[in-house]
Amino acid sequence: MNLTKDINSKAPSTAFAAGKSVDFNGLYELTKPRLSLLSVFTASLGFLVHDPLIPDLGLFIALTLGTALAAGGAATLNQWIERKEDALMARTATRPLPAKLVTPEVALSFGIMLSTLGLLTLWVWTNPWATLLTFATLLIYLAIYTPLKKKSPIAIEVGAVAGALPPLIGWVVAAGSPTTYGLILFGILFAWQLPHFMAIAWNHRKDYSKGGFRFHNFNDPLGSKMGLKSFLYSIVLTAFVFAPYFVELNQSAPGYLYLACSCLLSLYLLVPALKFLVNEERDKSAKKLFIVTIIYLPLLLASLVIDRYL
Repeated sequence: MNLTKDINSKAPSTAFAAGKSVDFNGLYELTKPRLSLLSVFTASLGFLVHDPLIPDLGLFIALTLGTALAAGGAATLNQWIERKEDALMARTATRPLPAKLVTPEVALSFGIMLSTLGLLTLWVWTNPWATLLTFATLLIYLAIYTPLKKKSPIAIEVGAVAGALPPLIGWVVAAGSPTTYGLILFGILFAWQLPHFMAIAWNHRKDYSKGGFRFHNFNDPLGSKMGLKSFLYSIVLTAFVFAPYFVELNQSAPGYLYLACSCLLSLYLLVPALKFLVNEERDKSAKKLFIVTIIYLPLLLASLVIDRYL
């Protein structure tokens, strides 16, 4: 038996397996680019609402890079934790881990590396407040929200806390510490996520059930309770949107551009949220509400930043 020949004959398959375990497109998809981009976008806008002229470009770049790394790390670790559940659901079965594009060991190492680099970037080049809030985001998202998804629909609110911290992180990088305005930005993002994710949870309720998630489990097969929560949180969101005009702030209140956009966008959101509550065709109204929330958020935040320039 030619042992050397036998070993060499196995080498190509070993190298191929190793190549598959480090699929760079798979690693990229693990970071959930679109979701991570939302975190970077809202963190950047939090900074720009405070300092629209970007007096310190290096600080802004550090915020953007640190947030992107931490968000990508959180998304990767979330998928590592939920890899078995993802394999059971049609909407997630093609993700890198259930599709075996990336091994669990590589995904775990990659997620830890990204999260650590994100925290270090913020610690070295921004300030302790931003680092602490980013660490809190990772902790809430991975240690509380992720396991809670299989136990209670209150996970949506818990996840919304983690999702609402990026604009506050951007604010504290510019301001140095949390202030009332920064907390208002947090409130806007928190309340916005509830109708947004309630619509997602209802649209994908059958798939979530296969994965053992309880987002939609209100003992209400018709979805009226989800519709009610979506509408109530839409009202809360509207209150946060107009809060800068009624709360004494260090900065001047927004001007007429933001006021006009707030009025129009609030009406734009409240109508489909009400339809989701009262409409018997709840599947259709949930899809409409989801689309509206996607359009609503960037327009609202962009109007707030542009208004600061004016």
